[in-house]
Amino acid sequence: MLMLCRVADSGFAPLGVNVSEETAESDGPAGMRLPPPRLCASGELLLRLFLSPHRRTFPHLHHRSAERMEWLNEWLWREEYWLPPGIGWKDTHLDEDQGHFPLPRDLLCTLPLAFTFIVLRYVFERVVAVPLSRCLGVKDRIRIQAPSVPKLEAFYKQTSRQPSQPEVLALSKQCGLSQRKIQTWFRHRRNQDRPDNTKKFCEASWRFVFYLTAFLGGLGSLIDTPWFWDQTECWRGYPKQAVATAHYWYYMLEMGFYLSLLLSVSVDVKRKDFKEQVIHHIATLFLIGFSYCANYVRVGTLVMLVHDSSDILLESAKMLHYAVWTRTCDSLFVVFAVVFLVSRLVVFPCRVIHTTLLVSLDFYQPFFGYYFFNALLLVLQALHIFWAYLILRMVNKFIFKGKVERDERSDEESEADDNEDEDKEHKKEADEVDSGQKTERSNSKLTSLAHNCVLNNLTNQRNINSRMPKAR
Repeated sequence: MLMLCRVADSGFAPLGVNVSEETAESDGPAGMRLPPPRLCASGELLLRLFLSPHRRTFPHLHHRSAERMEWLNEWLWREEYWLPPGIGWKDTHLDEDQGHFPLPRDLLCTLPLAFTFIVLRYVFERVVAVPLSRCLGVKDRIRIQAPSVPKLEAFYKQTSRQPSQPEVLALSKQCGLSQRKIQTWFRHRRNQDRPDNTKKFCEASWRFVFYLTAFLGGLGSLIDTPWFWDQTECWRGYPKQAVATAHYWYYMLEMGFYLSLLLSVSVDVKRKDFKEQVIHHIATLFLIGFSYCANYVRVGTLVMLVHDSSDILLESAKMLHYAVWTRTCDSLFVVFAVVFLVSRLVVFPCRVIHTTLLVSLDFYQPFFGYYFFNALLLVLQALHIFWAYLILRMVNKFIFKGKVERDERSDEESEADDNEDEDKEHKKEADEVDSGQKTERSNSKLTSLAHNCVLNNLTNQRNINSRMPKAR
């Protein structure tokens, strides 16, 4: 934050960089002199709070820390990292009538925006999403409560949620229970901690509302721009390009939203691709932040718009899946699969990555920012290929089985197995009950037949005895 808060006395400092005195006293493009930079109030406050306890007792610590921060500031904002060769920070200056140039200190507002999104999500899920789930008929699965066993509970919380076979044998000896009962207890206990369909529906509905709003707002702000139709315009005049107010807020809201997702990832529904999701959020934050600081705003808006287009359909399909609207969900899933494969595997690499990787070289020579930005785009493309593989697996099931059984990435890896084991156990118990009832029925039939045979024999004997006198 200290490095992002470098401003000049006149209110302008290119990208918040620590300009040397020689650069600061040199003439700018219009013959003006750039004054030496100074720390903004927030940066000074942070530095004082960090160093004030040690200033009197350890004065050398204050001096060394200031030197390190100054060195880090100068190293981080070196021109060769952020700008093409032959272009300096002074060349990116824009007059007030020319518009606003992206500055790193603008990104500071994303942190309060992230916490605002978390609060809004909390209110939205309880005021809007929960009543909507009831209207759509979302039902939670009734799970069997695991009985209270202190030793098993302590092992579950402190050691492992899925004990191995030797651990099951040891717990069986400690608790005096059979191995099957130990395994059943852990399966029921894991199911208790899993989120229900209502929570999954609330999470999907919140993301659906944001992606829909962001996509419509982004499309409305980009539809009239020249680089929306011709990606070559992304580099015309680079890096001295002003950012519009609509695109500025598009960036801030998107980065604040993904930052809120990263902060709440520990309480969200954990899926098979949990690690890939974390990598995606981190890569997205780096991509948005770096593209804004390096003024890749035009390309960045296209990247965000392409991603939001398919995310809307994905979250809406999840909502219908949790509401058990099977036919509508399957139809919407087919539409989502087509949009995802076209937007992520065709439009994104052929339009966006092509223009950043090849077309941009016609306007400037490659530098560190060029390689770093394209590396982040390629990481996203690798994740797109991974998710496309999962989607194609589901499409294969849909074609050959006529329905989408379940989301390949929506549930935890062990949840389906545990649910199948639980269903098998219930089925086995039901079969045992049925076989017992059948045995009782067969025994009762045999008993009734035996009684009938005895009665028939007695009746025949009486008839024979009654006929004997007449024969004589």
